[in-house]
Amino acid sequence: MEVFLPIAAVSVNIIAIFSLSGIVGVLSGLFGVGGGFLMTPFLIFLGVPPTYAVANEANNILATSVSGSTTHYLKNTLDYKMGLMIVAGGVFGTLIGIWTFTYFKEMGKIDIIISLAYMYILAIIGTAMLVEGLGEIDKARKKIITKKKLHVHYWIHGLPLRIRFKKSKLYESAFTPIIIGLIVGFIAAIMGIGGAFILVPAMIYIIGMPTRLIPGTSLFVTIFISVIVTFLHAFNYGSIDLILVFMLVSGSIIGVQCGQKLGESIDSPGLKTLLAILLLLVGIAIAYDTFFVEQTIKEINKIDINKLNPISIFIHKLSTEVPILYGLFSIIFAVTLGVSAAFIRKFFSNLKKKYSIKAK
Repeated sequence: MEVFLPIAAVSVNIIAIFSLSGIVGVLSGLFGVGGGFLMTPFLIFLGVPPTYAVANEANNILATSVSGSTTHYLKNTLDYKMGLMIVAGGVFGTLIGIWTFTYFKEMGKIDIIISLAYMYILAIIGTAMLVEGLGEIDKARKKIITKKKLHVHYWIHGLPLRIRFKKSKLYESAFTPIIIGLIVGFIAAIMGIGGAFILVPAMIYIIGMPTRLIPGTSLFVTIFISVIVTFLHAFNYGSIDLILVFMLVSGSIIGVQCGQKLGESIDSPGLKTLLAILLLLVGIAIAYDTFFVEQTIKEINKIDINKLNPISIFIHKLSTEVPILYGLFSIIFAVTLGVSAAFIRKFFSNLKKKYSIKAK
């Protein structure tokens, strides 16, 4: 079942988009990552041009992050102070990333830059996670118990301006989360991801935050970064396609809620290993598509507005005539869907508890 995207000017399969976004949403809820590191390559494989894949997945991540962080807010598993410090760095990182994106886009090299960025980062992160996951499985099989140091000190911990984070029970330099946010924001702007697949390991191994606070805080940070990325892409390039966003968000929000539910009962090194293998496979697929598949230059035809349906006409005109309003509408649209999904889940969860108590 194909649907035409008026902004990206390509047709995509609804079932494929919805299914893949649902699967990525489950992984997002399960591991506390935004899922863009998988969904953006999937969109490219399905025929969406990389520039549009990056922008629309950023908007999708905004919706899923709002949904996930709202759930964590209701559970009180979120460190606002730490999150806002990371956001402070993330804002500057995002602006630098958008400037870099514009530079390579004007050179006509942005598609290859996006592909190479995904290929190398997925390979590095995937390999590191695979080695760690297999090590944990081997230790569990041999029943080896190793004592881990509470904190491993790096150069970043010696920076000045130390402040206390009461929720996380940490005494860190303010520059530690700011620098991490700077890196995450830069990567998010270029790759269309929330950056959580880098942020989560950084929170664990560098900042040393309690595990229970990491998913919620990571998603909280991702909201702000995704808002900036979405707005700047909509305003500068007009690349947000609300029809594609709606399909992505519908599948992702359902998936992220299911993933969070599974995460409450599943905690296995095997899952980390499977995710690492998936990252490596996607990285290999991107490398193959970039270097070995024969590239064909697609001729971009001007869209005939008269042949579009009324909704597509409205979206196309709004995007081209009032880009600022369109960008704000894209953000509000994603946030509304995300918050609604979290409260719907909370409602049914309370309803289930109520009837469980009555049954007893």
